[in-house]
Amino acid sequence: MSPELISILVLAVVFVVATTRSINMGALAFAAAFAVGTLVADLDADGVFAGFPGDLFVVLVGVTYLFAIARSNGTTDWLVHASVRLVRGRVALIPWVMFALTGALTAIGAVSPAAVAIVAPIALSFAARYGISPLLMGAMVVHGAQGGGFSPISIYGSIVNGIVEREKLPGNEVTLFLASLIVNLVIAAVVFVVCGGLRLWRQGSAAEVDGGALKGRGELRDQPQRSGSGTTPEPGTHLSPTPTATATRETPPAPTPALTLTPPRIATLLSLVALVIAVLVLDLDAGLTAITLAVVLSAVWPDDSRKAVGEIDWPTVLLICGVLTYVGVLDEMGTITWAGEGVGGIGVPLLAAVLLCYIGAIVSAFASSVGIMGALIPLAVPFLAQGEIGAVGMVAALAVSATVVDVSPFSTNGALVLAAAPDVDRERFFRQLMMYGGIVVAVVPAVVWLLMVVPGWG
Repeated sequence: MSPELISILVLAVVFVVATTRSINMGALAFAAAFAVGTLVADLDADGVFAGFPGDLFVVLVGVTYLFAIARSNGTTDWLVHASVRLVRGRVALIPWVMFALTGALTAIGAVSPAAVAIVAPIALSFAARYGISPLLMGAMVVHGAQGGGFSPISIYGSIVNGIVEREKLPGNEVTLFLASLIVNLVIAAVVFVVCGGLRLWRQGSAAEVDGGALKGRGELRDQPQRSGSGTTPEPGTHLSPTPTATATRETPPAPTPALTLTPPRIATLLSLVALVIAVLVLDLDAGLTAITLAVVLSAVWPDDSRKAVGEIDWPTVLLICGVLTYVGVLDEMGTITWAGEGVGGIGVPLLAAVLLCYIGAIVSAFASSVGIMGALIPLAVPFLAQGEIGAVGMVAALAVSATVVDVSPFSTNGALVLAAAPDVDRERFFRQLMMYGGIVVAVVPAVVWLLMVVPGWG
């Protein structure tokens, strides 16, 4: 049995054991990377650690650290209220606002993970507050980022168009951009319907949702309630209506703490703006910038930040870093290239095209989307040269297949969404993202192949 095949079978075993024995998949993947790397691929420790995603580790830790501080001092609550006012209180519009926001950021030049790192924590805070499915909100953020990701001035678009030009293939920048935008928009619409988006339209405004929730709990969030005795109940205490309580409602209430801009919240908002400028304008690393800003806030307001480090989602960090380290071992020993070359050697161009789309989707669900596009497009050159398949459609299909799956919890974007979700069952949310990512991997490559490659675009 070839080393490449052994490495693929070990990966399958890791998935099975992690699923059936409830062991952190990242820990299993680290052990598998050590075993396969040293016993099969003859790599030393440096070779095994070459695949460790140090940049992603810092991004996950830094962004979740910064937004843990923002949650603890009420900044995210303030942002939620401000954003709801922008959409006139319509809860159902919030996921689409997040889709458009991340799409606009990537379209003007933000790296997709950077845009998701900025938007996802705020979007998932909305989801927690207004009962929106976290899977719906996370998918809207990621698909929005990929929808704008291939504009002619974007990072992804520039890279793919540069590869096409270098390989002397016919190209169409507008077709590439529209193909990704339309596919992600359609997927977002399907997810919106399937994950309860229509219920959000019937749910009413944010004020009605908040009012209904408060009535059901019998409490007002962050606002003292006055009873006949003048005492302030503890949070979560059920209050029965009394004549005195009813009378006090006629007096306009003071602004709630969630709507008041305190110095720590102002500083946190300025830090978030600084993060956006640093990433989009100054091209600084999102993770290092976020963790630096979080440290500054912690030093100035230690009481608000004391618990923030403990709120970093360390199990998710272990999971993602372990799996990507194993994928790095696969890349180091040539397994990914071996699989791609095997498909490229098939004598039937259309069959080779759909298999390359599937390889792009599967590998990209665990590894760099840009890296896999850079590897697969050149592999398609030999049968594109035969003239039986349109180059424009093939490049667009490969680009969409390799990026639309980034909602997988093992990809950078999916990992950011998983880490950013507050107040969720983390294991359940991870399984949801993994299942959804699996559906996307199984369905989308075949669909884009049928719509873009078979007709012979370009």
